[in-house]
Amino acid sequence: MSQFAFPETFLWGAATSAHQVEGNNIRNDWWKWEEEGRFSDRSGKACDHWNRFREDFKLAKSLRHNAHRFSIEWSRIEPEEGYFDPEALEHYREVIRSLKSNGLEPVVTLFHFTLPLWLAREGGWLSARAPELFKRFTAKVVEVLGGEVSYWVTLNEPVVYVFKSYLAGDWPPGERSYEKAYLVFVHLLKAHVLAYDAIKDSIAILNPEKARVGIAQHVSFFSPCYTDSWKDKLSVWLRNLIFNHLFVKALIRGRIFYPGIFRIRLRRSKTLDFIGLNYYTRSFVHNRGLRIPGIYGDICPVGHHPDVIRRNSLAWEIYPLGFFQLVKDFSRYKLPILIAENGICTRQDSERSQFIVDHLRELGRAIEWGAPVIGYFYWSLLDNYEWADGFEPRFGLIEVNYKTQERTIRPSALLYAEICKTGVLPVSI
Repeated sequence: MSQFAFPETFLWGAATSAHQVEGNNIRNDWWKWEEEGRFSDRSGKACDHWNRFREDFKLAKSLRHNAHRFSIEWSRIEPEEGYFDPEALEHYREVIRSLKSNGLEPVVTLFHFTLPLWLAREGGWLSARAPELFKRFTAKVVEVLGGEVSYWVTLNEPVVYVFKSYLAGDWPPGERSYEKAYLVFVHLLKAHVLAYDAIKDSIAILNPEKARVGIAQHVSFFSPCYTDSWKDKLSVWLRNLIFNHLFVKALIRGRIFYPGIFRIRLRRSKTLDFIGLNYYTRSFVHNRGLRIPGIYGDICPVGHHPDVIRRNSLAWEIYPLGFFQLVKDFSRYKLPILIAENGICTRQDSERSQFIVDHLRELGRAIEWGAPVIGYFYWSLLDNYEWADGFEPRFGLIEVNYKTQERTIRPSALLYAEICKTGVLPVSI
């Protein structure tokens, strides 16, 4: 593997999301929850990226990145229903210009977990109007910005969003309902299809060959808690289907039918031009019975499993082999694969360097096997506000001093820069 070279056309970069780095996104549902004291940290100014994006993109250029994934904050574009803020649209136009001037291909995410407060008060993704409202927002963004963007990610981690917001109740709106979770799942599918058509219709006028549309799907590698348990293996299979593949399959086929579980039909099929994968960890699954919900199993704590050797600062297992297996698994769809997120939170930067090399080695193996991977985005360019976990987890290639907003390039960023430049992994680190 030391001699393997990634393709010359490969997209190399890092990712961010608006609420996690911009600061002062005061008109969305997350900010409202922060005001209510739901989390120990409030995002506040975050990384002040709203004002410092030019500086940050120059740093990305210096690190040999040729692409950057970021998200557009819906609540800034449409702070009140039906009103599209021209200053916010101009800001994001300038963001894209800045990326382009630094030689960075923009990859735009349209929904990264936050909703405008006005829509959240209407019920958010539970509202029957939500898919059409998302289409309208998408159409406006593409009308203004589409001429400079080739890659569009409609939804970031839709299944994680459904779980965290409508089953676990950890994120806004804090629901715990299978019925509501199912409805939101369906509405997100419909929203993607409508947004896909809106992007294609708009950009067809400008450049019909240019727009490539996908989602960023969070994937986890599942293993049985007990390797000799057929029930645990059954739960692993079902988790892999529901958590990793169901949303993608629905968008490719235009329908999903599993008796007693899912029956969904969309207006059309084949609404993915590429598949974005966000990979971080492995989970161990223990079956709790053969009826719903027990058949889905419980996640065994990694600290109690003898196979776990390394963890990040959030106690997620570091498991590069799962990356190889999942990239191979998603190759079945015969669509380009974009690694939209892959990263580690740690206070020991040497661990970050090792993480990057280990995971890129597995990604290289998958490409040699035949996986159609077109790019890799490390999470994240900057230390940032890590949702309910606040500012403590440090994912960034670039360290951020939240008191002074000073940026410091970490050694791992320099190692990654050399990989971006040469397309070749170091023999050892």
